[in-house]
Amino acid sequence: MRIATTLAVITFAVAGAVSAAIPDLADAPPKAAKPGEATAVFAGGCFWGVDAVFKHVKGVKNVVSGYSGGSAGTAKYMLVGTGTTGHAESVKVTYDPAQVGYADLLKVFFAVAHDPTQKDRQGPDHGTQYRSAIFYADAQQKDLAQRYIAQLDAAKAFDKPIVTQVAALDKFYPAEDYHQNYLALHPGEPYIVYNDLPKLKALQQQFPAWYRP
Repeated sequence: MRIATTLAVITFAVAGAVSAAIPDLADAPPKAAKPGEATAVFAGGCFWGVDAVFKHVKGVKNVVSGYSGGSAGTAKYMLVGTGTTGHAESVKVTYDPAQVGYADLLKVFFAVAHDPTQKDRQGPDHGTQYRSAIFYADAQQKDLAQRYIAQLDAAKAFDKPIVTQVAALDKFYPAEDYHQNYLALHPGEPYIVYNDLPKLKALQQQFPAWYRP
């Protein structure tokens, strides 16, 4: 469950949102030659902020908050919140690979969407449902994610080792309607102000060419 008090949120503000600049993925494949549609699924703590970050990336067509890693029967917020379902709060990103590549999305994910060095938590939120994870849809996504993690660890891009899981995507289950587009609908909520709005600022500062207002 979210920590509701402003004091608690201030105390545990997400550090990963202000990560130093990190390198591009080495030998990343080129962007697609023609416009199209592809999907990527990421988990990086509370899906409210991760959703908002990717919604502001040029080339992203749609982002849905939801659950990955567990069964259909347990893909409900109150159950996922127990930390016993296997689910992680996730986002499904639909994008045009001719405008933004999967490697670009990985960079945004690691640089500003969350802190990939926090184990089973993000900021004020604790539990396996808040773990850092990449749910790959095919062999190429798996390879790119694993190579990028190895590259970032070797370069000591973060003060601590990356703990992000790389797991096959089984199913993605959209979350309840009230979780969708949450930041845009609740910009003044203390949790959003202290944990998620800084991520958007970091996106704009670190990736101005990719940022979409």
